[in-house]
Amino acid sequence: MAAVEIVALPQVSPVFIELEGVSKTFIKGRQQVEVLKHIQLQIRQGEFVALMGPSGSGKSTLLNLISGLDTPTKGRIRCGETYLEQLNDRQLAQWRSQQLGFVFQNYQLLPVLTAAENVALPLLLKNMSKKERAMRVQNALEIVGLEGRADHLPAELSGGQEQRVSIARALVTDPQFLVCDEPTGNLDSKTGQEILAMLQTLQQDFGKTILMVTHDLHAARFASRTIQLQDGQIRGEAA
Repeated sequence: MAAVEIVALPQVSPVFIELEGVSKTFIKGRQQVEVLKHIQLQIRQGEFVALMGPSGSGKSTLLNLISGLDTPTKGRIRCGETYLEQLNDRQLAQWRSQQLGFVFQNYQLLPVLTAAENVALPLLLKNMSKKERAMRVQNALEIVGLEGRADHLPAELSGGQEQRVSIARALVTDPQFLVCDEPTGNLDSKTGQEILAMLQTLQQDFGKTILMVTHDLHAARFASRTIQLQDGQIRGEAA
């Protein structure tokens, strides 16, 4: 009897973020402006997704909804086992502190705090010892290659180093999900490429799920999938 060859099927990561029929309408004076229209979207665990689109396409609104900074007018948003539209403001704030890390275009570091102190900020409201907090900060700075800059103020760092501190701050709570809003927008092309490569490493080696808003086609190439948004609707995707 001939031996039967067993071929392992590739494992598919579970859906981590799912949007079902999501719309968002804003009231401006007497007018209702529908910014997002019936969005259907799935992001799998450990995926690096770039969100692109022209100004006014709804990118920032979609990012705010997925990160729990705003709530949809219609539809459902699931992240893990949590449906965000069912949470109140206090619960959303708690969810963000536990599940999300934010990376912004303008770094948003406090100028009077050192790199280590800026990284430690998300831990201040958590119940942990001073020793554990220091270890987490050290580990986060090591991941972004800035362990030697822990005592430097933001003004003593380059733009790329400031963004690395911002990434370390996003990582210090060990979130599953990173939200990046134009993370290379204020950086030169070489430094921007280094930051994008770092995000790619966080996805591939650390299993982080990443959603990145960008207007830069070159930046989007670092992602595993690109979503095109136009006039409040998803117009296309590319792997």
